[in-house]
Amino acid sequence: MFYWFLKLVAIGPLLRLVFRPRTEGLEHVPTQGPAVLASNHLSYADWLFMPAAVPRRVSFVAKAEYFTGPGLKGWLQKSFFSGAGQIPIDRSGVDAAEGALRSAKSVLARGELFGIYPEGTRSHDGRLYRGKIGVARLALETGVPVIPVAVVGTDQVAPPGKKFGRVTRPVVRFGEPLDFSRYEGMGGDRYILRSVTDQIMYEIMKLSGQEYVDEYAAKVKAAESEADKRPGPPDPGAAPDRKAS
Repeated sequence: MFYWFLKLVAIGPLLRLVFRPRTEGLEHVPTQGPAVLASNHLSYADWLFMPAAVPRRVSFVAKAEYFTGPGLKGWLQKSFFSGAGQIPIDRSGVDAAEGALRSAKSVLARGELFGIYPEGTRSHDGRLYRGKIGVARLALETGVPVIPVAVVGTDQVAPPGKKFGRVTRPVVRFGEPLDFSRYEGMGGDRYILRSVTDQIMYEIMKLSGQEYVDEYAAKVKAAESEADKRPGPPDPGAAPDRKAS
């Protein structure tokens, strides 16, 4: 009930009033039955605008810290994320991917929609990065269709690393469902998983118009962060450091 309260009363109408988001290709989202919505990830606002565009409930996995905070603040945060369709997952352990996969399968087994960001993290520069194969495993092991999704403009509403953005009109664009039933029983083949994932990312790229980078976003961000920490070259115009004799 809280999910629908947020969607239909508290948050959904406010998003439509302030930002007037556009939705394209909604006819590709089934009105009933399970499906995976695989989206690009530009901003933390994505999980507000994309589900708001769909008449059905959309569930995601979220880090467990959102559900384990102490005191009143922790309770309010847990209530909000649970009510907003988020499923807790501990991402700190080696079994994090398996836990996310189990949670996703339980959602799909109930005939619902499951949302996933194959990049695994937000894009820090607006480009589309290589997808992780979890989305392919989910598609092949459940047999449900994958619907590619592109959100455009949310990185201006809520830019990564900044507190405030600007009011713009985001677009949520849904592509035609992708059927991978021809790969039934081949979910253990890593080459098939990579091929399926790349096909999904290609469809997302066509919908979003983003430049594609065939590297994982987390790896690129880590490399850039490490480079920023290195000391730069000396300033040629700076006065020499003369030590007192």
